[in-house]
Amino acid sequence: MKSKVAIPKHTWAFAARFRAGAFGWRSEPAITRIKEAVSEIKATSKKDPILGAEGAILFLQKLSPALQNIDGSSGAIGTAVNRAIETLVPLIAKASADPDLRRKWLEKLYQAHADDQIPYIEAMGDYWGELCATPEIASEWADRLAETVEHVWRRSKEEYGFFHGTSMCLSALLASEQHERLLALIDLYPRKFWAYRQWGVQALVALGRKAEAIRYAEETRGLNEPSSRIAEVCEGILLASGMADEAYARYAFEANQAGTYLATFRAICKKYPGHTPASILTDLVDRTPGEEGKWFAAAKDAKLYAVALDLARKSPVDHLTLLRAVDDFAEVQPGFALNCGLLALHWISAGRAYDPTMSEVRAIFDGTMKAGEIAGCKVVAMESVRKLLVSFPEERLVRGALKNVLG
Repeated sequence: MKSKVAIPKHTWAFAARFRAGAFGWRSEPAITRIKEAVSEIKATSKKDPILGAEGAILFLQKLSPALQNIDGSSGAIGTAVNRAIETLVPLIAKASADPDLRRKWLEKLYQAHADDQIPYIEAMGDYWGELCATPEIASEWADRLAETVEHVWRRSKEEYGFFHGTSMCLSALLASEQHERLLALIDLYPRKFWAYRQWGVQALVALGRKAEAIRYAEETRGLNEPSSRIAEVCEGILLASGMADEAYARYAFEANQAGTYLATFRAICKKYPGHTPASILTDLVDRTPGEEGKWFAAAKDAKLYAVALDLARKSPVDHLTLLRAVDDFAEVQPGFALNCGLLALHWISAGRAYDPTMSEVRAIFDGTMKAGEIAGCKVVAMESVRKLLVSFPEERLVRGALKNVLG
């Protein structure tokens, strides 16, 4: 057992700022203060890990009371809190505290979690096994919490029940390597709920029963369950087992959905280097019929310029995206830039562009003519614009923006 560490008294700058109800209803000041507090704790932890862990625990104790009146409808404050927890948990878990001190830390965190009414620090329960730091302490917490979880879940067959320490218990069971006990406990819950069964998946993987883990995860799919997250977990199991082709075929598209089509494409390319960008793009396009133009930026990013233009001809591409391509490629790929400009004018003329302006139309035209001049076909480019307008006799915006240059 390590010798006990004397923790010096320390004045934390964040402590005075996180009084109960300190931020009223506005989330912006609170988010700023959260970032400042995390930075302060991280800086201290680098010099003194034990003191840094103490600061992290104090912050988590003060957090929910300070935020209790905030309007969290936008989700911004919740995101800031979750990021803070993700950052601070390793500082607490990795600090070389003796067992008695760690047990005191866990008691403080448990009480803060129990008192969390909104809740804000609910996610901390998912890290409980990590916070326990050793299998022995994790086992102690598993024994402490499992009876209550079992009681609530058996009662839930007849009435709704909730225990805030449920995820703590499951996390502790996993961390203490009580895998069969964990699976048996989860089976008591009256429905297949991913928030709980995700721990069962990890237990099955730890037991070497990977195929069963995937089936167990798949059985959880249903209304209101996070399908993409389930796919991501199953994909990870297959990739870790060296079964990349199966992982790609079954889960790559669903598991790597990102905020943009380009980000999705990049994520899959990074995860599956054995597949060419061109083949990945083809598969993505095939999965989204009618949205071919949405993959234009991905094709451009992969330097598949002919493919990008083909996609942009099949369905609309945002005119500002095409304008950026005109500007970026006029000198290095003038033929590509020229066609991007013509396609931008086409989709605007067809009424398929979102809120285009006359200045944007003129910028597209100017860039297109510049690319045409560099490519040695400016006259052809001008004639292509005129022919395009003939195809849309009722169009007014492009005609109005270009009347002085088209004659």
